[in-house]
Amino acid sequence: MADAATDRETDAFVEGTMRGLAIAWTDFETRLERVPIVDRLNRGALRLEDYKALLRNLRQQVVDGGCWIARAASQIDVAHFDLRSTFLRHATTEHRDFRMLEENFVSVGGDRADIVGGEKNIGSEALSAWMFHRASQPNPFDLLGAMFIIEGLGSLKAAAWAEAIRTQLDLAPEQVSFLAYHGTHDDDHLAEFRDHVAAVAGHPNAARIVKTARVTARLYCLQLEELDHV
Repeated sequence: MADAATDRETDAFVEGTMRGLAIAWTDFETRLERVPIVDRLNRGALRLEDYKALLRNLRQQVVDGGCWIARAASQIDVAHFDLRSTFLRHATTEHRDFRMLEENFVSVGGDRADIVGGEKNIGSEALSAWMFHRASQPNPFDLLGAMFIIEGLGSLKAAAWAEAIRTQLDLAPEQVSFLAYHGTHDDDHLAEFRDHVAAVAGHPNAARIVKTARVTARLYCLQLEELDHV
């Protein structure tokens, strides 16, 4: 009976968390559509300089991506070893992504020194600081909420954005490879998300998953709103 009750509590937690995340995603998507660069893309009015600015600004925060995931993994205790392994796999997958951004930038006429030496914009500073802050907490399971938002961008937005950018700017597929890659590969990450939420049900930090998703979503929009504002 105890096991059955525990299973019901876990199922209720997972369902409640997924509902909260769905609401957070809807709010995020609504705000995202109002961001100037996304609005121009949706209207078919994107300029080459917009795309270069997007790549240049994303690169500075993406460099940190594998680092905060690895730090989070180092904070997960042995009782949740499988989740630690999952975080480490994510870190391995993500830690070279900034190279694709650099190659895309150079391929559309950008100066490599410009993107490599770029500074985080105001929103990127806030987003990166937030991610490292949460990743430095013991058992930072609430970062599953951050992953839901960031990888949701990959699975639900990146492929469409890549194709729209390619079409509007008359680019080759390899010139939008960063977005196209994430449009294909982030689906694999999200497929196992519910299992991860179930694995941490009952832990105090797991109760923050939805809030961390909401904060991450707001700061990600801020990063896109503040392109080149350093």
